[in-house]
Amino acid sequence: MKKAIILLALVFAVSGAFAQKGKVTSAQTFKDTGKLDKALEAIQEAIDPANPKAEKTIPWPKTWEVRGDIYQGIFQSTDANIKALCKDPLTVALDSYKKALELDEKGNSSNGVKIKLTLLTNDLTNQAVEGFNNQDYELALKSFEQILDIQNLPIIKADNPDAIDTVIIFNTGLAAYNAKDYNKAVKYYSEAAKYGYNGGRTFSLISDAYLQMQDTTAALKSAQEGFEKYPEDNGVLTSMIDLYLKMDKTEEAMKYLNVAIEQDPTNVTYHFAQGTLFERFGEEDNAIKSYKKALEIDPNYFNALFNLGALYYNKGVKQIEVANAVPANDNAKYEAELKKSDQWFEKAIPFMEKCDEIQPNDPNTLESLKNLYYRLKNMDKYNAILEKLGQ
Repeated sequence: MKKAIILLALVFAVSGAFAQKGKVTSAQTFKDTGKLDKALEAIQEAIDPANPKAEKTIPWPKTWEVRGDIYQGIFQSTDANIKALCKDPLTVALDSYKKALELDEKGNSSNGVKIKLTLLTNDLTNQAVEGFNNQDYELALKSFEQILDIQNLPIIKADNPDAIDTVIIFNTGLAAYNAKDYNKAVKYYSEAAKYGYNGGRTFSLISDAYLQMQDTTAALKSAQEGFEKYPEDNGVLTSMIDLYLKMDKTEEAMKYLNVAIEQDPTNVTYHFAQGTLFERFGEEDNAIKSYKKALEIDPNYFNALFNLGALYYNKGVKQIEVANAVPANDNAKYEAELKKSDQWFEKAIPFMEKCDEIQPNDPNTLESLKNLYYRLKNMDKYNAILEKLGQ
């Protein structure tokens, strides 16, 4: 009789377990028939620790696999009411699939979960792209990091242990940078750079991320490393020059500017930058040559036109100071020195007028022309500038 009672108890225990596992089956059925709200309700009951019957389904790998499937379905749904069921369904899906793998010690359902993880990667990629398009860079970053998490799972890694998805790693860095998480940007860009992805540009981006964190030393080190590995890459070379300029290391900047000009002699910005450095060094004749070289390449390059006009103007102002230093009793010499200033002003005029053609009503250009016309006593043009300036 006792044996019969024991057997009967086992039957009830087994049937109870099957009844509860039936909740998981029902959840799967609801999901497959598009009733995701009911599917969610059923699977929640199956994993609810407050539900005594859930003790049989909580440790069951299939429960968590189905849960992942349901949340993935919520993400894929076009029904606004279904989407409202969860704010971040793909994260829940990923956590569920990982839980299923953790509980599946015998590996009975690992192949099915593996396929679903591959499909989940596609959904995460779509979510990351959507995040970028909507300028939700934190969402894009999180999605890309989750893709990397999936790729590093042993069950996924086993197929190709040496595979490195440098595109995803780089894009994760890009998302981190745009999300202003510069530490993560450096982390992922550096990982991409380790595998040579995007050449010198990646080192420029690492350098820029450090710069955003006000770490100019690390920024310069990254740019230098990039230049050593990719000496022909003008992008990383330009980054390094810019850093030297920001750090007021003008001699180093000039050294690498010369290298840059050798590599790309038609790059107008290099000649312009060289001209500004020559001005800093007080080498005005060399500055003039550099600005003129820039204008040979691009006759409408505003910055070179303005700087050259300003340089001539300033030389004229300095010449007035020379004239004013002449003794008061030597009027002839005073007039001769003063006339030299007008020659510099006349040289400045065409460059400033060209600037006004290219960028009409630029306040700095108009102010320079006002002073030039006044000094050269061209009152008609002077008055016209005053009118433009509203004076």
